[in-house]
Amino acid sequence: MNKKIVVFGATGNLGAYIAVHMKEQGYDVIAVGHRKNDNNFFADRGIPYYSVDIKDPNSFDILPLEDVYAVAHFASSLPSRYAFDPIELFESITIGTLNVLNWMQKLNCKKIVFPQTPSDMAKYHNQEGLIPGDVPRHFPLTGDHAIYTIAKNAAVDLMEHYRAEYGIHFFALRFFTIYQYHPNAYHYADYKRRMMPYRMLMYRASKSLPIEIWGNCKKKKEMVYVKDFVRLVQACIESDKEGGVYNCGNGWQVSLEDQIKGIIEVFSPKDRPSEIIYCPKKPDPLQNAFDMTRTFEDFPTYRPEYSYLDQLRDFKKEMKEEPMAQLWGTKDDYTE
Repeated sequence: MNKKIVVFGATGNLGAYIAVHMKEQGYDVIAVGHRKNDNNFFADRGIPYYSVDIKDPNSFDILPLEDVYAVAHFASSLPSRYAFDPIELFESITIGTLNVLNWMQKLNCKKIVFPQTPSDMAKYHNQEGLIPGDVPRHFPLTGDHAIYTIAKNAAVDLMEHYRAEYGIHFFALRFFTIYQYHPNAYHYADYKRRMMPYRMLMYRASKSLPIEIWGNCKKKKEMVYVKDFVRLVQACIESDKEGGVYNCGNGWQVSLEDQIKGIIEVFSPKDRPSEIIYCPKKPDPLQNAFDMTRTFEDFPTYRPEYSYLDQLRDFKKEMKEEPMAQLWGTKDDYTE
C-alpha cells in the first residue's frame, strides 16, 4: 500500500505543487484547503480534496483518521498575499498549527513538514557571510513581517514541544522566495499592493523596455525554484532524521546583474532586447546566502536540478501554458 500524506494548504502557491508532485511520486495524497471548491482540480488528478478551516478544530472531523504517514502543513495567511491582519496571521499560523498537531496526535502521525520564514534570522540578512541554520531564532521588531515571524516562531516552538512530548518529527524549511509562475503577479509589501519586482522585470523585458540595475550589481541572493523545492519536501517526508529547522537554498546564489541579464535573455524579443542602465548610486539590492551544510548532509538525495536560466525558461513555459488555471485561474483574472 502506498504511503498516505496529507497536504494542508493544497490550493496555495506551494501546496498545489507539493500535492501534485507527491502524487506523481506514487504517494496516496489527500489535499486539504480552505476553499470550498477546488474546481475539481485535485479529483481530475486522482487526489481527494477536503475543505477545512485549520483555525477550527471541529473542521478536521471530515478528514480520514487512519494510516496517515506524514503531513505537509503549508496552510496559513501570508503578509505578502493579503491586506495586513495581525489576528488572522496569528490564528491561521500558530493556532492552526496547534490544531494540525493535535489532529496528528489522534492519528498517531509522526512527521510534519512546515514552511518557516527567513525573518527569524533577520539580523543576518544583507551580510557578507552565510545565514546560519542552527543559531537562536529571533524576530524583527517592526514592519509587516514582525507579527508574522512571531507567529511562525511560536508554531516552530509548538513542534519542538510535540517532538519532545510525543515523538513527532518536524522539518521546518526556512526559505526566501520560492520562484514559480502564478497568474497573480501582485503581492503586498509594506502594507501596499504592488506587482512583484521580478514579475515587473519580466514584463519590462517582454516589452523591450529599459531596465535599471540599482546599487552594487554584484550582490547575490538565493533563487530557489518550486520544482526543486518540492523535491526537498519529498526528501523530508522520506527522511529517517529527527528533523528540526533547515535552510532551503541552492548552495549557490545569483547576482542582481545576472538576474537581469537572464530575464532579458529569456523574456525579451531576440531582435529587441531590453537596454540595461546601471545606477550604482541608487540603493543596493538585498543580499542573502544560506549555509546549506546541514541540509545537504541530512538530505543527500536533494540537490537543485534547475539552473537560474532553467528556472526562467520553465517559468516562461508555465506562463504560456497556465498548468494551474483550473485551480487558480489565468493572468486575465488578476489584471488591475
